[in-house]
Amino acid sequence: MRRLLVLGGTEFVGRAVVADALARGWETTVFHRGRHPAPEGVEVRHGDRTAEGGLDELATGEWDAVVDTWSGAPSAVTATARALSGRVGHYAYVSSRSVYGVPTAPGADEDAPTVESSPDDDGGDYARAKRGGELAAEAVFGERALFVRAGLILGPHENIGRLPWWLNRIARGGPVLAPGPRDLPLQYVDARDLAAWTLDAVQKGLGGPFNMVSPVGHTTMAGLLEACREVTGSEAEFRWTSPEVLEEAGVKPWTDLPVWLPPGELHGTLHQGNVDRALATGLRCRPVAETVADTWDWLRAVGGEAPQRPDRPRVGLDPETEARVLGP
Repeated sequence: MRRLLVLGGTEFVGRAVVADALARGWETTVFHRGRHPAPEGVEVRHGDRTAEGGLDELATGEWDAVVDTWSGAPSAVTATARALSGRVGHYAYVSSRSVYGVPTAPGADEDAPTVESSPDDDGGDYARAKRGGELAAEAVFGERALFVRAGLILGPHENIGRLPWWLNRIARGGPVLAPGPRDLPLQYVDARDLAAWTLDAVQKGLGGPFNMVSPVGHTTMAGLLEACREVTGSEAEFRWTSPEVLEEAGVKPWTDLPVWLPPGELHGTLHQGNVDRALATGLRCRPVAETVADTWDWLRAVGGEAPQRPDRPRVGLDPETEARVLGP
């Protein structure tokens, strides 16, 4: 039986990792601040990595691997990695493709240049914080440090609100502002597919960086929205609107219309990355219809309102702006 320590483990990606580990029969420990209930079947340890003595409950124990989802100042990764050194076999850090900076050329792989950072970064910038976290883990664990450079993450328990917003908006029906072009290719990863690959990777002893997102064009903007309409049973009418019209109307990509980025540098950076390395080591991405359907089932189970991370702004276009752009 494998022994796994998950730092976090109660929300979105960490929760998916824990669920996958338990399904494998792994002995799983969850270390978290106690803000959310831990999944059943795990050993629970509490602590705040930003507080003095916050790692005390990790002073004992040995694990085959640790999965760390930290997004703040890299000093927390440094402190945790040092505290676990000699008692953990593998350190998997859930990083981000943001470490490459913007813009990144379409088709860029893990050898693309990364932003300048260090384990002493203050954490004020997301890209530098994630790169600093990688460097912090590597400084202690060397080749036994795995960097899971995730792109856009979707799926049940999402706490950013991107796919939940689209599902709720389309479920309301009526004319829906749909950002074009319809065949715009999208890249994302279901949190459960990320979790499965990560646990497989630590079991294989993989180290270094891996872009963790679906192949380019795993779905399209139309494919995503039509899947939302299908699972919600909505009669929503998609009004496909060009990027030029949306820009002129002041509609912001990614935030007002989640997931969507118009063709150009940002789209090339976030939706056209090379994932050959992950695919060659076993990444499997479920169909978009499955991700959307499971997210809708979960969203209805929690009353239609997805949880929101306090450190991330809410996303989604307000009804007044949508009506103005759609016109009479």
